[in-house]
Amino acid sequence: MMPKGATLERIAGPAGALEAIVIEAQVPLRGVAVVCHPNPTQGGSNTNKVVQTIAKALSRQGYVCYCPNLRGVGASEGEHDYGRGEVDDVRAVAAHAADRHGALPLLLAGFSFGGFVAARARESLGCERVLLVGVAVGKYELPTPAVPEDSVVIHGEDDEVIPLAAVMDWARPQNLPVLVFPATGHFFHGKLLRLGLVIARAFK
Repeated sequence: MMPKGATLERIAGPAGALEAIVIEAQVPLRGVAVVCHPNPTQGGSNTNKVVQTIAKALSRQGYVCYCPNLRGVGASEGEHDYGRGEVDDVRAVAAHAADRHGALPLLLAGFSFGGFVAARARESLGCERVLLVGVAVGKYELPTPAVPEDSVVIHGEDDEVIPLAAVMDWARPQNLPVLVFPATGHFFHGKLLRLGLVIARAFK
């Protein structure tokens, strides 16, 4: 479901056209955010509630948010590539946003598989900040790379898909803080309002 006031854009991608929900900044524009969705093999897409919560929170802080359906998802062309080609899709969306909005700071964000993709895309894209929610550490053949020390990492204490212990093992060598939501599962059921408030505060 499209949020009220959002628009749908088709963006040229390396494997064909990508569809993206675009949520404009609700206050003076300060940057661009690309928000990546969870695992499409389990139904993940850009309409996911956590993805939309992230985008709405960032839009309230001045980011125009692009929520693409990565390759092979929804009406986006191409085939799912388990986090490889999806990085190129993120680069294409970021380039499209830069053409439209100019050289604004870039924020890469994602939920679950989308967090894994955002972390990988950060390696080849100059970006201001990284936001990872329920990041899918240790779930795919490719490793989840390290991220900058000012990255915002949020995880549920009772995540049944990506154990908190796996995320802590990934974060520990980086000395990277992890913000833990108590008694919370992977999809942040009943906690989305709080999640949005925490994200808005982190990027105020």
